[in-house]
Amino acid sequence: MSRRDWKGGDGLRRGVYVLPNLITSGSLFAGFYSIAATYNGAFEKAAMGIIAAVVLDGLDGRVARMTRTTTRFGIEYDSLADVISCGVAPAFLVYGWALSAFGRWGWLAAFLYLICGALRLARFNVQINTVEKGKFNGLPIPAAATFIASMILLFYYLGGSGSFKHFAVLLTIYLLAFLMVSTVKFNSFKDLEPFRRRPFNTLVVFIFFALLLAAEPQVMIFLFVSAYILSGPVGEVVSMVRRRRVKPTESENPIHAHDPHREDPR
Repeated sequence: MSRRDWKGGDGLRRGVYVLPNLITSGSLFAGFYSIAATYNGAFEKAAMGIIAAVVLDGLDGRVARMTRTTTRFGIEYDSLADVISCGVAPAFLVYGWALSAFGRWGWLAAFLYLICGALRLARFNVQINTVEKGKFNGLPIPAAATFIASMILLFYYLGGSGSFKHFAVLLTIYLLAFLMVSTVKFNSFKDLEPFRRRPFNTLVVFIFFALLLAAEPQVMIFLFVSAYILSGPVGEVVSMVRRRRVKPTESENPIHAHDPHREDPR
């Protein structure tokens, strides 16, 4: 370990920015609260804790960028908090809520979600300066955690009965794990500027969605995050179709210029 690393590196000797790291600490606390609630069998409260953790996770990075207080320490701390709040907490919750019925296969599925989420975060930290701007390489772990939490909240909102949840959750966990470690592109929305002037209709649309969210939060959160998760695979299919369409047709292929059966134009 070098002398610079021993003393902290990245300007750590000069201190850390309190506000963004305090928000990250709040996200970590919400994740721990979710784990404690799951342990006590309060699955709805545990799901709400994960939703709160995801909201705070999105807020800390935006505050850091807006206040120009982004540091390497904050990035690493945020990733560690995500492992707990969006990895361990949802895995523990989904196991206690539905997957424990499968015994060994249940906790293995929950661990698969956790390990894929951790790998997703590690890959993100390595590729942070090389990935396409405005895109995520693979499903972000906060989106996966939000889907799990919103699925549980919607289940209880609709009455909280039915044995189908066990198999549905098992399939969902495998799908989320695959999408997190895949190379499917998802929008990051980090380039959105809330203080920039926009058309008046944009304000009306945001107000409309805010009203829907306030009226039926369990339903709307589930629909929003489902649409986001579907946007990745759908976007990949659309891009594939477009790439095939732009390929030159047979008549436009320059290889015909050397066809021996064609007359020499000279």
